[in-house]
Amino acid sequence: MKFRTILLFGAPGSGKGTQGKVLGELPGFFHCSCGEVFRSLKMGSPLGKVFVEYSSKGQLVPDEPTIELWRQYIDSMQQVGRFDPVQDTLLLDGIPRNLAQARLMSETLDVGALIYLSCPDRERLVQRLQRRALKENRLDDANLEVIRRRLENYETESRPVLDFYGEALLRRVEAVQTPLEVLRDVVGILLSL
Repeated sequence: MKFRTILLFGAPGSGKGTQGKVLGELPGFFHCSCGEVFRSLKMGSPLGKVFVEYSSKGQLVPDEPTIELWRQYIDSMQQVGRFDPVQDTLLLDGIPRNLAQARLMSETLDVGALIYLSCPDRERLVQRLQRRALKENRLDDANLEVIRRRLENYETESRPVLDFYGEALLRRVEAVQTPLEVLRDVVGILLSL
């Protein structure tokens, strides 16, 4: 069975997590942030060590451990009854992050839309990430060099995912609006599906 899925997509700091958390509280939706799943790992665990090794340099964790962790998390959420693939739409944030992951997950996901939170102003993203580092004590947002590397990685590795899913599934939302305005636009898209 393929999971009915909406992808929340955009550069680091574009608001994917903010929107996903709010939408994930609605009945019939389950939000999965790959970054949060990685950050919840015990740092001494094998996957935790892999996460720290890559995220501290602003690099993406390799595809195989990322997909493995995602599958373990989704399986555990099904087992405890938090995610019901028959009833719930899966809101994915931060995965798939590149073409290889999109291809690997194509057997598992039935993607109904890719909501692209667009923010062409890179300096605004840097400011958001720096604020988030202070507010949430996020290691991966604390260093300016790491932030810039993450944004470069997004451009080279993640943006091609937009082409993989194609224009028919793509829905653009201006991420520079207030979070409430972005939410209004995202909910409008969800209602139109």
